[in-house]
Amino acid sequence: MPRLSRYGGAESFAWRLCEVLAARGHEVDFICARCETEPPEGVRPVVLGRFGAFRWVKILWFAYAADQACKKGNYDLVFGMGKTVNQDVLRIGGGPITKFWELSKRAWPAGFARSFKMFRRRCSPGNWVIHILDRMRLKRTPRIVAVSHLVREWLVEAHPHLNKDDIDVVYNRPDLTRFSPIGEQERIRLRATAKVDEHEIVIGTAATNFALKGIRHLVDMLALLPDNYVLGVAGGRNPDKYLRQARELGVEKRVRFLGRVDDMADFYRAVDIFVLATFYDACSNAALEALACGCKVLSSSLNGSAYFLPSKWVFPDPADVPAMAALVQRVAEEDKPEPFEWPADIVAGLEPYIAMIEEAVSK
Repeated sequence: MPRLSRYGGAESFAWRLCEVLAARGHEVDFICARCETEPPEGVRPVVLGRFGAFRWVKILWFAYAADQACKKGNYDLVFGMGKTVNQDVLRIGGGPITKFWELSKRAWPAGFARSFKMFRRRCSPGNWVIHILDRMRLKRTPRIVAVSHLVREWLVEAHPHLNKDDIDVVYNRPDLTRFSPIGEQERIRLRATAKVDEHEIVIGTAATNFALKGIRHLVDMLALLPDNYVLGVAGGRNPDKYLRQARELGVEKRVRFLGRVDDMADFYRAVDIFVLATFYDACSNAALEALACGCKVLSSSLNGSAYFLPSKWVFPDPADVPAMAALVQRVAEEDKPEPFEWPADIVAGLEPYIAMIEEAVSK
């Protein structure tokens, strides 16, 4: 994949997969354009560099250069996680770009903003290169793995030649030793440290792309809730537009943009309800992590990890602000949920990938 890094969901997964494979005695090369962190012990980065002034050129360059590196390496198995054409196993961490266009457009306000966004997307050479590479790699790869049942549905819908039964589903699994509930006294101390008033009901969310994760709608929702409801947003960069929106609605003092949060486990433990008003999410790690920390977790149905939530906590439309507000108030009155236990019948984590890789290379 393009980056050897520990920052980012797919990147951290790839780093951990390499680490485990190397620890089990396999020779592992990590083919990437950039190496941004120390590789795991025993893993050799194969750094291809970057080429081209435009995004579409960089995407094509990496696909071509990675293919040449694989041929030169004469590997027993190639595991693909980026926009590469040829591999033995392909992990799909997000749905087809056409499905993304279809679902995510509602994240932007109707009218010029939405139309212009869609126009730019469809005129982008980089997006069309991704679309073409998607079609090629899904036809050429013998084993495809999706990160959720929802992603598998999107893949089959966008690429009818695929057989649903031929696509494996392996979910992300949070580190349950790191993401876990804490006692009530510890939670009170944590909220006091975060300067949360004891009467406040804290709604938490996590977002890099504020528009896609429905921050605009969550701010609107806050205006429909009682004054003791506050919103904490972890992640993202420039919240100015949403702070202006909050100011216009009179809820500016109840919205807290926290930027990058290093200890997300404590963030989840301090909130009362975690809400993911996403318009498109293959399998939100944040929703699973919050659930594991003992949070009440609400999510739109456009998130693959909503599969793990009670149906009463899943809402169909992240743009339906009154319905979200009513659900949040109803759930706020519910008892604290039972400690989360990972379902025994759900295939998840690194172990299934290790098994399929070792089975393939032993043949």
